[in-house]
Parts: sequence; C-alpha cells; structure tokens
Amino acid sequence: MPDSLPERHWFEDVADHLGPAYLRYSFTKGTKQEVEFLVQALNLEAGMRVLDVGCGPGRHALELAKQGISVVGVDISESFIDVARESAATAGVSELALFIRSDARQMSADDRCAGQGFDAAISLCQGAFGLGGEPALTDPQNLAPDLAVLSGIRDSMRPGGKLAVSAFSSYFQLQWLEESDRFNAATAVNTEQTELRNAQGTRIPSQLWTTCYTPRELRMLAERAQLQVEQIYSVTPGEYGPNEPTADTPEFLLLAQRPI
Repeated sequence: MPDSLPERHWFEDVADHLGPAYLRYSFTKGTKQEVEFLVQALNLEAGMRVLDVGCGPGRHALELAKQGISVVGVDISESFIDVARESAATAGVSELALFIRSDARQMSADDRCAGQGFDAAISLCQGAFGLGGEPALTDPQNLAPDLAVLSGIRDSMRPGGKLAVSAFSSYFQLQWLEESDRFNAATAVNTEQTELRNAQGTRIPSQLWTTCYTPRELRMLAERAQLQVEQIYSVTPGEYGPNEPTADTPEFLLLAQRPI
C-alpha cells in the first residue's frame, strides 16, 4: 500500500503544528511506566514483534525497542513519523523500530500490517482509537472508525496475539466537562476547543474530537471485531495497573487477544 492516503485526517493539522512539542505535554511523561506494565500484561519478551497503532512521535515504540522488542509504528501523520524516525536514530534503535505512514482505519487492506503475524499490538493515548472525528451521516452509531481500527489490529496479529488499547472514559469526561467542551450523548464524541503551542511558541486555536467509552461499550465493540476480551482496567497516563473500572480515572485499558 502506498504512503499517499486518500483523504486528510483532522489530526494531521494538529500533529503538523505540534511536531516534537507534543512530547512536552504531561500525559506523555509516563511512557516508561506504561511500557513496563504492558510488557507484563502482554507477556512480551525480547525478539517479539509488536505493532504500535497511532504511534505518534513513537514514544512507546522506542521504549519497547530499547528492551529488544521489534516494533512497527504506524501513524497517519507524516510529521509524527518523521519525529519518530529521528528519535529512533538518536536512540540507536532504528533496526528495531520501523515507522510507516498508514491510516489505522485501513490496516486490513495494508499488506505492511495485515497478515504480518505480530505477537502483540498496542494503541495508546487515543493514538488512533477514538479519533474518528465527527460521525458520518451514514454511521449514526459512530462505530465504524473504531471498529475498523480494532479489525485492522486483529488482522495484523497471529492467532493468540494480544493487544492493549486505551480509550477515554465517558464517565470521567462528563464529570470534568470544561466550558469549551461539547459532549454528544448520542455518539459519545466530545468536541473540545483548545489552543496548541508548537516548539517555537506559536499558538493556534484548534478543535479536537474524542470518542469516549464505557467498559461495556469497549467489550461489545471488541467482540464485534472478533476479539476475545481478557480484562478492562481503569488507568491514568503514567499509572497503568490492574485496577477495576471506576468513574474516576480518565482512561480505560482494554486487554484482549485474537482467538486461536
């Protein structure tokens, strides 16, 4: 599949402006702890192959590569892919961390991902899952984008391969709704008006769309994608752990596997 994609995703403008400044945000500072937990939860070992879906600037992929795990990171943003490749070269892990531009909603048709038999896959911090944007008129239930992401992940893994996918919590979002936020109860999409600052300090207004979930919805969508759900935990960036779902943490972490 060629790197040229048929249409521009709204998140590409966000990534183009932020570039490496994305890594200044506080939610990116817990990468090492998150990876340490995922290595245990997904039974990862050196020599295994992992697909990082919506890898952004590659922070999780690079941390995995430092542990001898081979990672392919995919992201729709060319800007973030460039940052990830540069970071891999600086860290000396370019042989273990490969980054490619791809639309996570189309991975089932991308032979660089589908059928590659990865041992595991991750999609964290709304890297691809939950960023479908405004629902299409043909998809009033707002299921198609995230179902396509989960199906693409399934098709990329070997039978028995495990995945970890984080999703923003509907419960938490409604508890802490900002004045500038607009939460659509029918589609569970939160629209946020915010300001983004790049590495040079330039600020621009921006609109962000995040699809939020309850644990029950995550389970049902994963099962529709023919995945076997193992656990759903409540997590906070940098504080991943085996925590029962509550309404008081910003994210849920879905752990599942492709059936054998």
